[in-house]
Amino acid sequence: MNEVYRAIGMSRQNFHQKLDRLLLHQMEQEQLLLIIRQVREDHPRMSCRDMYRLIQPQFMGRDRFEAFCLNEGFRVEVKKNFRRTTNSLGVTRFENLIQGLELTAVNQVWVSDITYYEMLGKFYYLTFIMDLFSRKIIGYSVAKNLLTENTTIPALKMALKARTKENLSGLIFHSDGGGQYYCKKFTEITRKNHIRNSMGKSVYENPNAERLNRTIKNNYLMPYDPQDITSLQTKLRKAVKMYNEQKPHGSLQGLSPDNFENSIKLLTENQLINKRKKEAKKEKINNNNFVYQIN
Repeated sequence: MNEVYRAIGMSRQNFHQKLDRLLLHQMEQEQLLLIIRQVREDHPRMSCRDMYRLIQPQFMGRDRFEAFCLNEGFRVEVKKNFRRTTNSLGVTRFENLIQGLELTAVNQVWVSDITYYEMLGKFYYLTFIMDLFSRKIIGYSVAKNLLTENTTIPALKMALKARTKENLSGLIFHSDGGGQYYCKKFTEITRKNHIRNSMGKSVYENPNAERLNRTIKNNYLMPYDPQDITSLQTKLRKAVKMYNEQKPHGSLQGLSPDNFENSIKLLTENQLINKRKKEAKKEKINNNNFVYQIN
């Protein structure tokens, strides 16, 4: 490899620094595409220039942003499948591990997504992590930008802390193809905790996370009307609390996520108690038989 570095006139350190910058740039672009799609869903005829004013991406100027949008098909109408599936840089893509999977307990699948929240002409970014079985939000974050350390990582750390006493063996973490979910810093955490990464190839393969985004934004945050980032953080904490503790779900037999999880725990505890009673009764019978045989 040293000969290769000499041939291209770069040191090994410079080569890898340049590669890291390219990978980071691509991750930023891919997540930006997801945000643009969300904006266009809410504002179907918004121009590229107006979207730039709203999103204000820190890593891309106005003219380049407009060219980027046009190149990706964001003119008057949006292409439904706008994300590129090829990747010349060899960025990791994870297989969809949850397709056709039947859930029977919590901590089998966590789903996650990043969405935007517009407030006073500025965009802020919300990341949610939800247990797919109980629909409970177990991790979230608020960020001023799309950097991994401000979006997916703090949300994941919160989720891990919330489930610190739980058995996470075999857990699947499912998301879209955003760069914040496959970057090195994020996957180091999932690998360390023996979590399997899973990704959908389109937005239609992560519908529950997207539905959660709309619910929190439209049913909670917009009526709460936060006016600054501190207020947004406070209101989001309240929204998550209300959603987890009080919002009934048809898919959870009309229970809230918290009540549903508590009912599962109670059922499990009762099953263990009954099992122990049966084992104790069986052991007593065996002991009686043993005594009888001696007599």
